[in-house]
Amino acid sequence: MNRPLVVTVLRRISLPLLFLALGCQLPHGRGVALESHDAAALAPAGAPARAYPASAEEPRLANLRMLTDGGENAEAYFSADGRRLIFQATRPGESRCDQIYTMEANGSSLRRVSTGLGRTTCGFFFPSGERILYSSTHEAGRECPPPPDYSRGYVWALYDYDMYTAHPDGGDLRRLTRTPGYDAEGTISPDGRTIVFTSVRDGDLEIYTMDARGRNVRRLTHEPGYDGGAVFSPDGNQIVYRAHHPTGAELADYRALLERGLVRPVVLELFIMNADGSNKRQLTRSGAASFAPAFHPNGRQIVFSSNLHDPKSRNFDLYLIDVDGAGLERVTTHPDFDGFPMFSPDGRRLVFASNRGARVRGETNIFVGDWIEQVATSWQ
Repeated sequence: MNRPLVVTVLRRISLPLLFLALGCQLPHGRGVALESHDAAALAPAGAPARAYPASAEEPRLANLRMLTDGGENAEAYFSADGRRLIFQATRPGESRCDQIYTMEANGSSLRRVSTGLGRTTCGFFFPSGERILYSSTHEAGRECPPPPDYSRGYVWALYDYDMYTAHPDGGDLRRLTRTPGYDAEGTISPDGRTIVFTSVRDGDLEIYTMDARGRNVRRLTHEPGYDGGAVFSPDGNQIVYRAHHPTGAELADYRALLERGLVRPVVLELFIMNADGSNKRQLTRSGAASFAPAFHPNGRQIVFSSNLHDPKSRNFDLYLIDVDGAGLERVTTHPDFDGFPMFSPDGRRLVFASNRGARVRGETNIFVGDWIEQVATSWQ
């Protein structure tokens, strides 16, 4: 889903967690045989959540806790009952690139639920809690795919991801997509019937929907450029997403990079559309890189990550905005990366990924805090 892709702290690939949304799938073809016990290998038990100092400049957040402790962790999303989190991580000693993990919402019972092969991204719980969704390259190859060529600047690699569902323990893995190229950034409608995702199957990065079995695929966007990171509203009637629709020389550069399986995430604006793709409207016009939008459970506000306070910087913070584009408010002010926010189903907690408190450069951890609904602070 989100996510352009994921950030390694805005310095190395600083956007790995940040823009992770762009990179998950594998082409059709025969994959490797998977053992259910291996696929659900138990990772070391998660340590208790660690309290993190509150900041007077972040009045929306209280009782902030660090749920992971080291490595690169990002894109954490709540289960429908608010009790569990699913996220992607590269954990020292376990894998060289991202795998999917679950844990309790307090950081305990950490467990790898993906195969341990290839690269994975974009984990999400079905509302029933009986299955999970994620994208993986494991059938295209057991090894981690190579990093992109940064000789032409910072780019995202469109890895050969396909989409899968599985039991929450990683068993009963089922493949949903079989088109060559990128199929990723999947999230699920509140009723569990529809998956929205990004794909290059028609030659451009567009948003599609399909049913929970991978059938009845429908294309929702048609503008040249990148459309992705789509998430449903709480009532399932709307979709918020990020997009960049270049023109002229910039469009030519976009297409040239796309031919090489790359995307340059320089500017990303937020958009909203109806769940059938109609009534598209632009939410932000900041000229910055805004990504990872997610609805507040009230359906009237959207939380997201952006560098709109300084579009030339690599410091991303969390923001809140009304669905009509009004009421822009800065939620975090930490000098390091904050991204991939999601509210708990009851709206009382906010989970996000951050470089704050990192012991090692490039380390990104999952944080959760109590959400303070009523504050007298607004940032324009």
